[in-house]
Amino acid sequence: MELKYIVENEFNNHTINEILASKFHFSTRLKLKLIKNERIFINGKIADTRNTASTSDIITIDLGYEEDNSNVVPNKMDLNILFEDEWLLVVDKPAHMAIHPSRMHFETSLSNGVRAYFDKIGLKKKIRPVNRLDIDTSGIVIFAKCEYIQEEFIKQMENNIFNKEYLCLVANSFDSNNLSGTINLPIARKSGSIIERCVSNSGVTAITHYEVLQNFENYSFVKCKLETGRTHQIRVHMASIGHPILGDTLYGSASNLVDRQALHSYKISCIHPVTLEKLEFISDWKLPIK
Repeated sequence: MELKYIVENEFNNHTINEILASKFHFSTRLKLKLIKNERIFINGKIADTRNTASTSDIITIDLGYEEDNSNVVPNKMDLNILFEDEWLLVVDKPAHMAIHPSRMHFETSLSNGVRAYFDKIGLKKKIRPVNRLDIDTSGIVIFAKCEYIQEEFIKQMENNIFNKEYLCLVANSFDSNNLSGTINLPIARKSGSIIERCVSNSGVTAITHYEVLQNFENYSFVKCKLETGRTHQIRVHMASIGHPILGDTLYGSASNLVDRQALHSYKISCIHPVTLEKLEFISDWKLPIK
């Protein structure tokens, strides 16, 4: 798990610190960690990053060092892996499963299964989910295999390069003149609650684009694309226009059609932080109608 850069003419006589900042954009925290643990090399020797480099020098960053991941208990699971390479793992999460361990899900979260898988392949790294889904939301979750990949994906999210699309079933049919649109309503934490969110002028910008794929008599099948990534964004926004997610008891009501909130993370598009190729992951969804 290494990054390599052959110094080009434009960086001749630049310090290694300057080159790292320009080519890899490490956070200060990660750069200091790499320096402290002597994980930056020039021409095969441990580098003093204050020194200058010359054209054709080879700078290598070793990101394969072991990390303490004992905070997550391993629990062998039959993971549905959509993609994997040296840098990331993409998993299709089932509904009714938390991503992170907690008091209620100490050994049964998706992270517990990923920890067991990392043990199996000999990867001693912290468990780093890049995107997060509610316990009852199914679909794509990306795990970064090192801190650098996680940082790069966070930057992509901030710059709208990391795109997420969802499928959902919502209550009530849409009017034929309103089959697509954009919901641009700020979202804030609801007063008195540590979980619930609401539309509020004091909230942060939240933008959801939606398209009705099929109208039924009492519900609709809808695709949502997030322009921002606020907690519970789709659930809050769809409820705000009179179409709460089916089965969402927090922002709507229970449904005799589904046994959970009918929301699925079905597509993620992003750029691979190392190879720079465009990635697109898709998780097919069988509608959870009883």
